[in-house]
Amino acid sequence: MMQRLISIAARMLSAALVVAGLGTLTSSASAQAGSAPDPRVGLRAGKWDAGEAAWNLRVVSSTKPSEKFVDGINSDLTFLDNYVIQGNFNGFQVWDISDPAHPVLKTNYYCPASQSDVSVYKTLLVVSAESGSSRLDCGSQGIRDTVSQERIRGIRIFDISNIESPRYIGNVQTCRGSHTHSLLVDPKDQENVYVYISGSAGLRSPTELSGCVDESPDKNPNSPLMRLEVIKIPLAHPERAAIVSSPRVFENLKPIKSHADAPEDIAAREKAVAEAKARGQFTAQIFGAERALSPNFTGPMLDSIVKSRNGAGSPTAADSAALRAALPDIIAKMMGPEQDRMTYMQCHDITLYPGIGRAGGACEGFGFLMDISNPTQPIRLDAVTDSNFSYWHSATFNNDGTKILFSDEWGGGGAPKCRDTDKREWGADALFAIENGKMVFQSYYKLPAAQTTLENCVAHNGSLIPIPGRDVMVQGWYQGGISVFDWTDAKHPMEIAFHDRGPLDPNRMVMAGSWSVYWYNGVMVSSEIARGLDIFELTPSRYLSQNEIDAAKSVRLDHLNAQDQPKFVWPASFSLSRAYLDQLERSSGLSAARITAVRNELAGAEKATGAARRTVLNRLAGQLDADARSSSDGAKVRKLAASVRELAG
Repeated sequence: MMQRLISIAARMLSAALVVAGLGTLTSSASAQAGSAPDPRVGLRAGKWDAGEAAWNLRVVSSTKPSEKFVDGINSDLTFLDNYVIQGNFNGFQVWDISDPAHPVLKTNYYCPASQSDVSVYKTLLVVSAESGSSRLDCGSQGIRDTVSQERIRGIRIFDISNIESPRYIGNVQTCRGSHTHSLLVDPKDQENVYVYISGSAGLRSPTELSGCVDESPDKNPNSPLMRLEVIKIPLAHPERAAIVSSPRVFENLKPIKSHADAPEDIAAREKAVAEAKARGQFTAQIFGAERALSPNFTGPMLDSIVKSRNGAGSPTAADSAALRAALPDIIAKMMGPEQDRMTYMQCHDITLYPGIGRAGGACEGFGFLMDISNPTQPIRLDAVTDSNFSYWHSATFNNDGTKILFSDEWGGGGAPKCRDTDKREWGADALFAIENGKMVFQSYYKLPAAQTTLENCVAHNGSLIPIPGRDVMVQGWYQGGISVFDWTDAKHPMEIAFHDRGPLDPNRMVMAGSWSVYWYNGVMVSSEIARGLDIFELTPSRYLSQNEIDAAKSVRLDHLNAQDQPKFVWPASFSLSRAYLDQLERSSGLSAARITAVRNELAGAEKATGAARRTVLNRLAGQLDADARSSSDGAKVRKLAASVRELAG
């Protein structure tokens, strides 16, 4: 009976902890430059009519979910041509955003799974599945049996040659399922793509999938714990996808510690425990503190006890006593010793950057820098820890690979962690410089505007915006909305644009907000957990010129998986040269007179054609080479000169 209880509990603990606000285990300049109050504070609650605030961007469109998905949980995004594919715990939706102001639904493929993380390459779509109720046949009836051959925990693979009619062609099963995954297109391999699996759920039964033994690697070298799983998908035969390696990137790491709970969370936890005891419900020691357990978590275990004695009807007092006595062992077996929990278990998310041969691993208690030159054998180059971080969630490189940002999903995404009393270093981004293969801490960035206790809010998924010469990122903060910030100076990141809504519900905390927001071909697309799909466009401001926005829009991609980070390359254009010139004006890298003269030269060249244009541009490039030698921002002047020379070519 104990093993059955453990199996049931393992399937349900992750969801229970998220509901409880526990998860799966700053400084920045104010956007308003001193104005008060911040317009994000005090917004009206509502699902479709919530109050909104925007600064330095505009809402292009807001589209409600399709009927099959209106009560589901929207998750991550991937992009192909003019389409955005939006994951959802009920499956995925495909939107045509050729006209960003009017997205058109092309398909809503019902196939329940948690979290339905999505990635795309050419005609293949990969979708994550982790929950114990996910079925191979995409059915909605779930799975009640502890061991079942109908269960899918791993990845699904679809053929999307006809994107309006996806065809399910195969799957790869894993011991912990796929909470997230990252799809690697290796520039040296034209025949295969690789998928790095990140699974954070409990182990499935070895009876269901061979090899899923709950033993530490020092006792069993084949243990599925503390490793990555790399899947190879042959492009010619994707149905033959299989795990090809399980590299142990966690070896030889020292124990780490995280911060304690915030005072408000401690008080709320103690109140919940007292109320649970008053109602005769269950509590348990988890993560070093007594916590109330949801009836959704304990109910199936009580049902199992009733069945084990061939009983019927409601559980008896004896059944409750049996569960109460068994809970400490159940929790210990599920969570492992406290020392192990505070050390490491799995990676939550891995951002692959094949353009520089590196990956950033957000690995629960650590931030990893990895060499992925050999896609099946990633090598850990460096690991960093931070006692201000609770759960290393995701990573983003800057474009030239000299910096890396990690997000901390303190609270698991299901709790309000942007309150005005929360420390700025908690639930934030940590910014690092990469120097000689090592990560060197620079600063934190956290959403500058405090959010209410009714809004789940913490750092989550985002991507770079291809502003030339700068490191600018857009990021989702759940019900904190989206924040656009500049981290070119990693010691002093600064917000430059935002969008936010009021809480989903005026009386209680209900999950909503931006799960992820990514820049794609000129717009920022956000997956709103409860409200659908939002599309935004940057507008000029004192922090960002129209030329910089136009240069960013000149970068066109045929697909985007944010966890397979592309290296941006800007085509030669007058907007690119003017963007660099605007930045030099902002930094006083050239005198005002020289800025005006260069602008006039560019305007004249743009009006000219053929040899006359080339003559003007080549002469200007030579003059800028000379300017660079005396400029306070010589590196930027040299970029400007190079862009002008490319225009001449």
